Amino acid sequence: MKNELPTLRTRVTEQLGIRYPIIQGGMQWVGTAEMASAVSNAGGLGILTALTQPTPAALVEEIERCRGMTDQPFGVNLTILPAIKPPPYEEYMAAVIDSGIKIVETAGNSPKTFVDKFKAAGILIVHKCTTVRHAISAERYGVDMVSIDGFECAGHPGEDDIPGLVLIPIAAKALKIPVIASGGIGDGRGMAAAMVLGAEGVNMGTRFMTTREAPIHENIKRVLISATERDTNLIYRTLHNTARVFKNAVSDEVLRMERREGGCEFADIRPLVIGQRGKRVFEEGEIDGGIVSAGMVLGLLDDIPSCAELLERMVADCRERLGVVAGYYTS
Repeated sequence: MKNELPTLRTRVTEQLGIRYPIIQGGMQWVGTAEMASAVSNAGGLGILTALTQPTPAALVEEIERCRGMTDQPFGVNLTILPAIKPPPYEEYMAAVIDSGIKIVETAGNSPKTFVDKFKAAGILIVHKCTTVRHAISAERYGVDMVSIDGFECAGHPGEDDIPGLVLIPIAAKALKIPVIASGGIGDGRGMAAAMVLGAEGVNMGTRFMTTREAPIHENIKRVLISATERDTNLIYRTLHNTARVFKNAVSDEVLRMERREGGCEFADIRPLVIGQRGKRVFEEGEIDGGIVSAGMVLGLLDDIPSCAELLERMVADCRERLGVVAGYYTS
């Protein structure tokens, strides 16, 4: 008979009402009802990405679709960034609140402007940031947990270039609220390391992109699991908005334009990096079709499991590694 894995109890699991302290971070074009429900049903916390939906009304429909796929807790990611023509953030916030969502992952701008609205609605806030100073500010503003992104992560790692091995324990020491480790984590070994460093949970994006339930073309998943830790590019560095993405023809061209004499403006590279091109990559399976966010954890990935298989394996491997380390001590 198969031994049932134990529930991991941390402040993250207790406050979020989940079995395992594993969160699927918000990912553009990936955080759909299929993805979020699969993670939640597996014992983690699935996250819908608000801005993947074209309108606030569409987000309301996606939340209801997700509720039809799981009876477990799930949340919504809302990333607020400066833009020439920003999305209607206030309307997306209202859609989250009116839909009765109780967990929100926020990222981007300081949470100061929206904490009060979410807290008034009884919503627990997990704020993602890349520096300890921003994490301390977020705690002061009233967020419930901080997801701290190390330099290894996909997407925007910030401009300080501090890896998780240093960033996680500093954040855990500085904060009273729970710390969730993000960036470079894709298996139970990374989860064990993060928890030893002081984190009470982990947040993964790239690893969940390469699961069976991820709404991504099979060709892209296979390219990602065949990649190495060296197959990412850091783009937008000259624009002071660094992003870690998969190394392909498009991101190589962006780098070439950034490095040319005189550099470039965002308008110069915008046709290469627009979101709809990235969306088509996931739909059509042509890896050189656009920008694909991916972290250095690519070097650890070699299969495409279901979310349930992934989480069960991670928890078992985490327990094993912690036991091995405990065995290093002699009386």
